[in-house]
Amino acid sequence: MRFSLSIHVSVTNRPAFVLRKTSPVIHLCPLADIDPTAVEHLLDAAFGADRRGRTAYRMREGVDEIAELSFAALDGDVIVGTIQCWPVALVGDDHHLTPITLVGPVAVDPAVQRGGIGRMLMSHMLEAAHVHDVKAMMMIGDPEYYERFFGFSSVATRHWDIPGPVERHRVLARCDGADYLPAHGRIIPHPAFATEPATA
Repeated sequence: MRFSLSIHVSVTNRPAFVLRKTSPVIHLCPLADIDPTAVEHLLDAAFGADRRGRTAYRMREGVDEIAELSFAALDGDVIVGTIQCWPVALVGDDHHLTPITLVGPVAVDPAVQRGGIGRMLMSHMLEAAHVHDVKAMMMIGDPEYYERFFGFSSVATRHWDIPGPVERHRVLARCDGADYLPAHGRIIPHPAFATEPATA
């Protein structure tokens, strides 16, 4: 299945990313509009049923996704991709909290991977993050891909304490403002957004 990425001007005069194949058009919508069961099935297909044991899940345990930055890609009425974002924080030695948006997972149905859907989801999310004045984002991902196309790098994260095993070069951050992100600290789910009591 082949896709091509085209750019159209929306009614707001901002570029709108539309992914086309022969028919229909791949379009995006808020993830909150999608049946959660369908989202879970897609995530299982993309990452495996054991995905909940990954370090990224510990980083966002007990908080809800950020609805304004979480989207689904649809082929007709079938979900083929998702992106989710989460409120986390970097806790410094002085206990100061620096809010950060955790990006991911970015999931695409294995049947249509490498067709540009993941890139379209990331681009759309970053445009929404700009609208909502999000200063700092982080993710665990391929540094060559996410630095080249989206400006994420491991420079700021080298001394961060991450709650679980991780390849350090895959811990990436992107920030509007060089002095915003501390060089040291511990990543936790942001307590102001906790949906369940914190565990010891």
